[in-house]
Amino acid sequence: MKLNTKLCGILEIDYPIIQAGMAGGPTTVDLVANVSNAGALGTLGAAYMNPEEIRLAIKEIKKRTTKPFAVNLFCTNLTDHYEGVEESQRVLNEIRKKFGIEPAIHQVKTNNFFEEQFEVLIEEKVPVISTAFGVLPEDKMGIAKQQNITITTMVTTVEEALLAEEKGADIIIAQGSDAGGHRGTFEIEKNTHGATVGTFSLVPQVVDAVSVPVVAAGGIMDSRGLVAALALGAQGVQMGTAFLTTIESGAHRVYKEALINSTEESTVITKVFSGRPARGIKNAFIQAYDHAKISPADFPTQNTMTNDIRRQAALQNNPDYMSLWAGQATRLLQFEIPASKIVHDVVTGAEQLLSSIKPMNDQ
Repeated sequence: MKLNTKLCGILEIDYPIIQAGMAGGPTTVDLVANVSNAGALGTLGAAYMNPEEIRLAIKEIKKRTTKPFAVNLFCTNLTDHYEGVEESQRVLNEIRKKFGIEPAIHQVKTNNFFEEQFEVLIEEKVPVISTAFGVLPEDKMGIAKQQNITITTMVTTVEEALLAEEKGADIIIAQGSDAGGHRGTFEIEKNTHGATVGTFSLVPQVVDAVSVPVVAAGGIMDSRGLVAALALGAQGVQMGTAFLTTIESGAHRVYKEALINSTEESTVITKVFSGRPARGIKNAFIQAYDHAKISPADFPTQNTMTNDIRRQAALQNNPDYMSLWAGQATRLLQFEIPASKIVHDVVTGAEQLLSSIKPMNDQ
């Protein structure tokens, strides 16, 4: 077993670690650049950014590192669906009263920048494009391949992994249900809470099913997770929650504090913030929907509808109404440390663990 895996060769990185592309602000330019400079692969979570914001961020990352990095986009239907909006708004308007926000009366309209976002990635020649919720459309996959851009695709089942490989993904990221944030499940209509297969059950099955390198994601926080993932046949790991409490993370201070104060029992999978299932710390926002016994609207409409509340909650330092995405291993978090130290500690710890394992015939 070795740390310089096939994944490192494909991505041109020193260590088989990918920092997850967490959309919504946590993946700052500083975080991405410092992770890449430390020898892993930093990822900009760009799904909610407009094209010009993405372009400026990419240019700034390139100023701060000459190493490879990735940009993550959502590959799913971003058309608004208005079924259930009226019922959901009733719950949200009650929450708005708590913040002094005017009730929502206008029809929701979500901006869909995907075409322009993708164009920016091509124009700026990003080394790696990572996708969530699906695979790049065929025409865009072809364009990316022509530019020699590496494509990683997050999957939550073997069926999705096979489809991603067939459509041209170079690397499969197998995301278990332990993971924080949005489930990467392609078709939510088939499984309303997303696929809920645990990381260490999913990974070896995906490894056996595909021929491209597989990366383990979900609940991996330290060197033990990396070594275990390698033992299951993965070529590396993707870590998200572990980087949320770093110095460079763009996560709100009270979000970081909520993470540090949480346990393995704190999180639930919920659709109330965005309309897609995601794992986060249970708070008053989630409980409001539980008590009302009302389902949220679909993605991306629900995400657009809840934006004003989440933004105001952040301004008022109120974690009860923020989306506190988190995986299931938060007891292992470290508070306010450099992102590069996480990379260093995972690598050195894994090397020590591997060197301590004796072959069976030596025992």
